[in-house]
Amino acid sequence: MSRTASTPTAQDFVPFATAALDSHRALNVPAGPLVTSRAELDSLHEHLVAVYELLDAHAIRTGSLVPIETDCLSAARTRIWQAADHLHAAYHSSPRPDSGEIPDREACRAGLPEGAPELTICRRHQIAARLLRRRSTPADLHGPFTGLVRH
Repeated sequence: MSRTASTPTAQDFVPFATAALDSHRALNVPAGPLVTSRAELDSLHEHLVAVYELLDAHAIRTGSLVPIETDCLSAARTRIWQAADHLHAAYHSSPRPDSGEIPDREACRAGLPEGAPELTICRRHQIAARLLRRRSTPADLHGPFTGLVRH
């Protein structure tokens, strides 16, 4: 099967995802509510975890072939994880839509304390955290700088 100019490549999809986020921000944030909804935080968390997994795949694949690039990809992967972790915390800091009550962050570790699908964010976060623990050290996660510099 021959490839034509109109056939999308794998690299074509990331710009589409970025454009969709830009459109979403332009259409919904200025005119939307002042407080971010839990559904929005959940969607953003899902997006960042997907970006984390993409960067992880690139870092693993690059591995020993180009160590400098791998260091940079690993640092970006760590920063994306940190952003996803903050979104997860923001989700738990936002009020429940039905009661306005703010749930206890520790309830997240019990699985789905509010029932599915409300806390699928917690399952997703725990699965990503397992991957993170295999790829990173505590120093990577808490240090002010997350990458090595090779010259």
